[in-house]
Amino acid sequence: MKLRTKKRTGALMLALLLAVLAGCGSGNNSNTSNAENSGSATNAPAATTDSAKKVTLTMMVSGTKAPDGQDFALDIMPKLVKEKFPNVTLETSKLPDEQYFTSIRTKLASGKGPDIYWVFPRNASLGVLDMAKAGYAADLSDLTFWDNISQGAKDDMSYEGKPYGIAGGLDYLGVYYNQDLFKQAGVTEMPKNWTSFLEACQKLKDAGITPISLADKDPWFLQFGMYQIAANEVYPDEMDFDTKLQAGEKSLTDPKWVATISKMKELYDKGYVVKNSLGLGSAQAAQLFVDGKAAMVFDGTWDYATLTAKGAADFTRGFFSLPANDSGQPTYVSAATAAGFALNAKSENLDIAKEVMNYLFDGQSDLFKAWTEANSSISVYKGVPLNHDLFKEVNDSYLNNGKSVYFPNQMWPTGVAEEMEAKFAEIIGGRKTTPEQVTEAMDAKFKELWKN
Repeated sequence: MKLRTKKRTGALMLALLLAVLAGCGSGNNSNTSNAENSGSATNAPAATTDSAKKVTLTMMVSGTKAPDGQDFALDIMPKLVKEKFPNVTLETSKLPDEQYFTSIRTKLASGKGPDIYWVFPRNASLGVLDMAKAGYAADLSDLTFWDNISQGAKDDMSYEGKPYGIAGGLDYLGVYYNQDLFKQAGVTEMPKNWTSFLEACQKLKDAGITPISLADKDPWFLQFGMYQIAANEVYPDEMDFDTKLQAGEKSLTDPKWVATISKMKELYDKGYVVKNSLGLGSAQAAQLFVDGKAAMVFDGTWDYATLTAKGAADFTRGFFSLPANDSGQPTYVSAATAAGFALNAKSENLDIAKEVMNYLFDGQSDLFKAWTEANSSISVYKGVPLNHDLFKEVNDSYLNNGKSVYFPNQMWPTGVAEEMEAKFAEIIGGRKTTPEQVTEAMDAKFKELWKN
């Protein structure tokens, strides 16, 4: 899953941010709301499908096929939709992130987009704001289940007060780690701050263990660590940093962003990241972890299936928020509304696609149960318990402490995160690029692209 963004007006983003902060303690995106489950009034259901009419719906999502068993999008959902709606055939496809982003844009622009597709929250690339403004996403106000979706998740998938996407859940960025390798290296206590995290990395390195596997061949992978650091460096004392940035009151050259880049650089400088990370793709980096050849990997809840798959080594896994905080300060969780479903506004079968969504999220159907079982993201649907105990500690911290920060790129226009990735790759590659130069490039790109 990729973390991307697009531009919007500062006023709208401030409104969104305030809505999100209102759900603090149970929400997502910079104290975004997801634990509270209040929604809009239930609307009338869509029209019933004509049983005599044979219909083919198409659906395209991003990601990788489930490594074990059947894939929800490719195998389970088409089967259960056919059982409920015998006249409907659901044809689905799942593409790797880069391929998906390119393909879906082309298809939507040509008027040949799928009936159902994967959309991202707020200003993310392929974000719901842009998809709604462009006329590619349908208004979903008349779906019947909104009372059961957390208000924060609904808001993050809305445009001008109307929902245009259905969030797949809440996602955390964190550190998947090998508990057995930690014990082998003598790491007996979980790191609680940046200093103790570096000490743990050094113990692993001294024991001949690669501390961290990162997939820098896929440039967006850099965000998985960078945003966790930013959550603890940039935002704790200035949650409205990005709103000020959009208003021209702050700059990405701020010392707090320089410190963020510097901390990420430190992991490479000290040899804690796997060698030749620029030659590793996400699948290879994950394989090093599941094979027990690296102690940690920075990633999100969405990659649960991949990072808990059986590999060459059998070991106990854990998950924690990267403690980029100073000693004595709390660790902030990096959390955001997950991508989810949108319906093509130009679909000839829009009413039928809405029926399928109503069935998927009715809270009791076989399809809903299969979805909640397969979904790695934390549910934002009322009454659904945490699906994976691996995320319990981070989830408890998120819910109980209310200290969380959204993925920053959701407040930037597309191109800023990509500039950050490209300039930081120069550091990884051994060039003399400094953290200050990275932030200068980010800020220049932001000013070039942001339109108030």
